[in-house]
Order: sequence, then C-alpha cells, then structure tokens
Amino acid sequence: MDGFSWRKQSPFEPLASHMEHVRRCVDLVGPMFECIRSGDHEKLQEFADAVFKAEHEADKIKAEIRQTIPKIFSLPVFRGDLLALLHVQDDLADTAEDLAVQLTIKKLEMPPVLAEDILGYVQQVLKVCGELYEALGLLKDVVEADFSGPRGEQVMARVRAAEHEEWVADKLQYRLAQRLFALEDELRATDIFLWSAIFQNLGALANHADKTAERLRRMLAR
Repeated sequence: MDGFSWRKQSPFEPLASHMEHVRRCVDLVGPMFECIRSGDHEKLQEFADAVFKAEHEADKIKAEIRQTIPKIFSLPVFRGDLLALLHVQDDLADTAEDLAVQLTIKKLEMPPVLAEDILGYVQQVLKVCGELYEALGLLKDVVEADFSGPRGEQVMARVRAAEHEEWVADKLQYRLAQRLFALEDELRATDIFLWSAIFQNLGALANHADKTAERLRRMLAR
C-alpha cells in the first residue's frame, strides 16, 4: 500500500484500512471455535492461516501509518492519541493470532459439557468487538462535525455499550473458568491448562476492544 496515496485523505482513512485487516482476524475467531466443536481440524487450519495472513497485512499497514501520519497530515487530534488508537486496535489482531496458534497447537477437543458455554462466551467477546466497530464506523462523520453534536454522542453511546459488554464478558469468563477446573478429574491437565489460556486470551480480546473504545472516548473528550 502506498502511504502517499493517503495524502489528500482524512488521517482516519488509513486507520480504517488497518481496522479492516484487524476485523478480518477477529471475525475468524468464531468460526475457529466452531471447527473445534465439530472436530474439523483441516478447516480450522485454513481459518488460522487466514488469521496469520490478515495479521501480517495489518502489521504492514501499521508500520506505514507510523511513518506517514506524522509527516503528511494536519491532524484534528493529537498525533499521540491517533497513534495510541492504532496501537490498541492492533492488539486485537495480535490476540486473534494468539488464539489461532493456541487452537491449532494440537488437535484440541472441546469438552461437550462446556461447549454451549464456550461458544456463548466467544459470542459475548465478539459482541464487545461489534460495539467497537460501530463506534469506529462513525468516526469519520464525527471528525467532520468537529467531534460535537449527535454523531459524537452516538460514538459515546457505542463506547459505553462496549464497556458494558466487556463487563459481561468478564463475568462469563470467571464462571467458565470455574466450570473448567471442576472437570480436573475428567480432563488431562494439559488440556485444562490450554483451555484456561484460551479463555484468558478471549478475555484479552474483549479487553483490547474496550481499551480501543476508551481511546475514542479520550479523543472526543479533548
């Protein structure tokens, strides 16, 4: 991607391009867990490879943004805020990649007794990310309106929704961890350890989405 093609665009256009690749990573999280549930490890690997590719593309765009934005754009916000937003939204792609590694490091089986709860937790985490996407989708209009008015309030509403959904995800993670460790006599210790790490990374995914939304809040509040 040619950074100089962004010269006449809003500085949020390259950020949106980066988020497109981040979202490709995150959107594959749900399908990967479905593959674990069905035991389709071949399809799982295909999804994981797609995550690795999208994360790599996101990294390339991130590097170009870091080099280009301070040189080209007259920014309506502090450069530090913009680059901080880039950093936290990139954490989403990194965490999705971590999950892809964990889910393919061995032929992992989903405990049937936990399957519905695990997939419910995954959907709750993705719900946090969904609220973030809604907020970011409104960002261009908010910038054009100088961060004020109804559009700004719509972004703030999505930020608050992301915070709430992340709180719900935290509660689900705790209950799921309790149920996992209650199976210590039925599951291998290595599987319990791996599932616990997976749950933690799902929690990190929700947390990074929440932090990205919080960065938007700070940007609008200045």
